[in-house]
Amino acid sequence: MSEDPLKPLSDMASDAHARIQAAHQHINPVVEVRRGMRDAGIPADVMTLDCLRTRRRITLILHDEQPGVLLYQFVTIEDEVGTEFEQMPLAELTTETLFDWMRDYFG
Repeated sequence: MSEDPLKPLSDMASDAHARIQAAHQHINPVVEVRRGMRDAGIPADVMTLDCLRTRRRITLILHDEQPGVLLYQFVTIEDEVGTEFEQMPLAELTTETLFDWMRDYFG
């Protein structure tokens, strides 16, 4: 059985979170793994990166039916989830990418 892709994603998000807090204290994002989709029978894991100050959210989704693909979107906390997702190979996601997204979108 392969490794749970949520683990490396969580590790990268934790690293990016620590770096963003060190470099940009005013951003202070909140990282959360959500089980709602699985609980509703949708085979996917969701991680949200929220900036309470700007009320902006980055949603990251790992869907079991699209292994190796990261679905993501930039929305507001009020919008919760939009209808359109961008996608990229999960293997191309780096801590630096997450850091840049948080800096650029939340800053």
